[in-house]
Amino acid sequence: MELLRSYVDEVILRALHEDITGLDVTSDFLLDEAHESDAYLMAKDEGVLCGMEIAARVFALVGEGVTFTAKAKDGDRVKYGEILAVMHGPTRTLLKGERTALNLLQHLSGIATETRRCVDIVAGTKASIADTRKCMAGIRAMQKYAVRCGGGKNHRFNLSDGAMLKDNHIDACGGILPAITQLREHIGHMMRIEVEVRTLDELREALEARADIIMLDNMDCETMKEAVRITDGAAKLEASGGITHDTLRAVAETGVDIISIGALTHSVRAFDISMKWGAAPEHKGA
Repeated sequence: MELLRSYVDEVILRALHEDITGLDVTSDFLLDEAHESDAYLMAKDEGVLCGMEIAARVFALVGEGVTFTAKAKDGDRVKYGEILAVMHGPTRTLLKGERTALNLLQHLSGIATETRRCVDIVAGTKASIADTRKCMAGIRAMQKYAVRCGGGKNHRFNLSDGAMLKDNHIDACGGILPAITQLREHIGHMMRIEVEVRTLDELREALEARADIIMLDNMDCETMKEAVRITDGAAKLEASGGITHDTLRAVAETGVDIISIGALTHSVRAFDISMKWGAAPEHKGA
């Protein structure tokens, strides 16, 4: 896993504190502390897995004594009915960690699955699939990790990573050229500048100002093709805005370098995974 353990633990502990403010009134009153059980995680969908080490860490932070054996790893394509992990340990701990582990695992696997679907759609073109900053507060790094597990790339992580002039910045500064000129007086040599443009005239202004990356905002495919012709490799071109599965391939075939999709993180469908009780079926899984 590429994520810092301290960050992962912080997210998990915050989630556990929301879920258990004191006793688990069901498990703690029904089950003896010494009671132990077997359990397993099973895929109820087909797609790309993400969050296995995070799920294992949930049970470690809930309490001691759970053994978590993964049968698949992040980035793997899994099928319906596949056994993803087997567990054994204190029943109370398994029950207390179940929902938090599944919430994170299902959400991140949903992102990885959707990203892979988009990557597959544009296969054979030069376009890469990227996320945006339209992420859930507190778990942005996890969501962007899930995009990478699905074969996508990350846009800037936060406002400090790169200078990006959107329409409101441009309107406030009186145009693309004065905005970029002012930025170049302050940013360091490692920082790149991206500009959002709405028309081909704005594209030409961004090229004249030597923008490093130009985002083509909500342009139709014919206009994007013309933008690619005009740019002729002088800057990286990013397509964004209103792109769906139905239009994704056509956008990629315009020749743009990057396609950024906010829906990868802000409105993805969770990947269905269940935690089942008992020994895992031997014939399923890796």
